[in-house]
Amino acid sequence: MTLAKTHFWQGRVDTEEQQNGLRWHQVMDHKKRNTSIALLGFECDLGVAANKGRIGAAKGPDVIRNALSNLAWHANCGLFDLGNIAATTNLTDSQNHYAQYITQNLNKHSLVIGLGGGHEIAWGSYQGLDKYLGDDTNRKIGIVNFDAHFDLRNPAQVTSSGTPFRQIAEYCQTQNQPFHYACLGIAEPANTSALFSYAEQTHTRYLLDRDCNIDAAKQLLEPMLLEVDELYLTLCLDAFPASVAPGVSAPSAYGISVDFVIHMLQWIAESQTTFGYKWRIADIAEMNPNYDIDNATARLAARLIYEIVNCKFKA
Repeated sequence: MTLAKTHFWQGRVDTEEQQNGLRWHQVMDHKKRNTSIALLGFECDLGVAANKGRIGAAKGPDVIRNALSNLAWHANCGLFDLGNIAATTNLTDSQNHYAQYITQNLNKHSLVIGLGGGHEIAWGSYQGLDKYLGDDTNRKIGIVNFDAHFDLRNPAQVTSSGTPFRQIAEYCQTQNQPFHYACLGIAEPANTSALFSYAEQTHTRYLLDRDCNIDAAKQLLEPMLLEVDELYLTLCLDAFPASVAPGVSAPSAYGISVDFVIHMLQWIAESQTTFGYKWRIADIAEMNPNYDIDNATARLAARLIYEIVNCKFKA
């Protein structure tokens, strides 16, 4: 499988500001530095459809790019767009191809950010990081997921956007590896008793949406971050209230605040030195332009990516 056609980046140009007026579209692929970030899209809603959600997330990656284009550029790093993996028929094959590109580019870039697409992107992202680490079984991966859903559904019948973290849990079991997973923003009405039971069984750390505050999140995450060597961070846009993020496959009635998430992203970046883990991979999931209003959800996705980049690489 090859990458889909590269997105055409364009936007406002402030010529009077010269180098101090640069925006994301102007720095894309232009400057090579020792530290660089790569964007990789996953055009997919096969998992959303299998999970009985509202389809349309396959259009998400390029809509997020459009929202990123005009943002001011403040980071001290290179920025590259790798294009999109387009998943049209076979979810497993598409996830495997996406994982291969993740692995290849973790060797070239300091951070790879996935653009979804449904949350089935998570199984591909995890596989890509796991393969990058290779045979070093001593390196433990921790997952931080901002999400209204555990996404721990049983994949026995069909894999979907609701199964990726159970797939990871089952994979860890086969590899005799610990499953380090924390989910912030769980909506109790949107997760069955079976999901809560499996979360307890796998020692999944979680906070309900109504309990999400910075102190509680730090207290939850610190023990896990002390144990892991690598961090995979994933943001599901349905973690936010529908009034803030309407353009998702499964909108939330309550949700968590943008302020909470941005503060946690900054803390997670700063904590790499404190706890000794490396943060090389992140992704944004469930961007569904079919249901967005005035590009609100796309703008939110872009702002979250902006925060990830700036808290890690700000000049």
